[in-house]
Amino acid sequence: MTATTAPTRPNAAETTVFSVIVAISVCHMLNDMMQSLLPAIYPELKVHLGLTFGQIGLITFVYQITASILQPVVGFYADKRPTPMALPGGTLFSLAGLLVLSVAHTYIMLLVGAALLGLGSSVFHPESSRVARMAAGARHGLAQSLFQVGGNAGSALGPLAAALVVVRWGQSSLAFFAMLALLSCAILWNVGQWYRHHGLARLTRGASGAQPAASMPRGRAMWGIAVLLAMIFSKYVYLGSLTSYFTFYLIHRFGVSVEVAQFYLFAFLASVPVGAMLGGPLGDRFGRKYVIWFSILGALPFTLLLPHASLFWTGPLSVIIGLILASAFPAIVVFAQELVPGKVGMISGLFFGFSFGVGGIGTAVLGAVADRSGIEAVFWICSFLPAIGLLAVFLPSTRRA
Repeated sequence: MTATTAPTRPNAAETTVFSVIVAISVCHMLNDMMQSLLPAIYPELKVHLGLTFGQIGLITFVYQITASILQPVVGFYADKRPTPMALPGGTLFSLAGLLVLSVAHTYIMLLVGAALLGLGSSVFHPESSRVARMAAGARHGLAQSLFQVGGNAGSALGPLAAALVVVRWGQSSLAFFAMLALLSCAILWNVGQWYRHHGLARLTRGASGAQPAASMPRGRAMWGIAVLLAMIFSKYVYLGSLTSYFTFYLIHRFGVSVEVAQFYLFAFLASVPVGAMLGGPLGDRFGRKYVIWFSILGALPFTLLLPHASLFWTGPLSVIIGLILASAFPAIVVFAQELVPGKVGMISGLFFGFSFGVGGIGTAVLGAVADRSGIEAVFWICSFLPAIGLLAVFLPSTRRA
C-alpha cells in the first residue's frame, strides 16, 4: 500500500503581503519628497538670505544628524517593544518642519525646521523598514527594494516640485506640501493596525527574517557590518554632493538657469529608484555580495569622467551613476540583517541613520571645500569615493549550506 502525502501549503508567515509593502513604499515616497524639498530650495535661500555654501552645508548637517542619531535608538527600542502607532505619529514632525521652513526668515528658524524634518525621518525609516521586512515573507530583497523605491521616487519628485511650484510661488508654498503629511498619517494608521494585529504574529513565527541565514562568529559578523558601513559612507557622501551641490555646479560651470539645473537634478534623482528596484531582486537571485561589488565599484569609471564632461554628457553620466549606486542600498541592508539575525529594527535604524549622518557631515565638509576651493573641486574630490567599493572583497559569505 502506497502512502500518499498531501501537498504542503506554504506557511502564511512566508507569503509576501504586497498591499502592506506598497502602502509603506507610498508613504516612503511622500516622506522623502517632503524631506527633499529642503535641498531643492537651497538656491532660493542662498539668494534671499545671503547664505554661504558653508551655511547651506550646516543646514543639511543639522537635518541629517538629527535623523541619524535617533534612528538606531528607535530601531533598538522597536525590537524590544514594538510600537505600531509610532509610524503615523512620526509624520507630525515632518508636518511641523515644513510649516516652520515655509515661514522661516532667519537662519535659526531654518535650522529648527531642518531639525524637525530630521526627527520625522528618525521615527519613520527604522519602523517602516521593519514593517517591510515583516510583510516580505521569503522575498526580503524584493520587499526592501520596493520600500526603497518609494523613498528614491520621493527624493526625485522634490526638486521637480521645487522647480514647478516653489521657484514660482516662493518659500511659503512649502506649507502646501506639508499637507501631504496628513495623507501619509492616514495611510500609516492603517499600516499600524496591520502591524498590531498581523505583523507582530508574523514576527513571532519568524517571517521577519529572524532566522539566521548563516552562523558565523560574532567578530566576523561585526567585521562585515564595518565593511558595509564603509560602503554606505562612499555611496552617501557622493550622493550628498550631487543632491546638495549639483545645481550650483551646473549653474557655475555651464551657466544654466535655476530651473534647468533643477530638471538635471530631477533626472539624476529619477534614476535612483530604478537602480534601487533592481538591486534587491538581483541580490535575491544572484547573491547580495555580487550586487554590492558592482553597485559601488562599478560607478567609479563614470564618477571619474563626470568632472571633465560637457553639459551634453553630464546628464547621461549622472543618470548612469544614480542607477549603479542606488542598487547598493537594498542589498546592503538585507545583507546586514542576515549578518545580525533577530535585530531587524536596530540594523535598519543603524544603516538608515548612518547614511543620513555621513551624508550630513560630508555635505557640511564639502560646503566648506566649495567656499575655499570652488564648487568644481567638490566633484573632483568625490569622483574617487567609489574606489572604497574594493573593500567588498572582505565581506563574509552568508550563503546557506
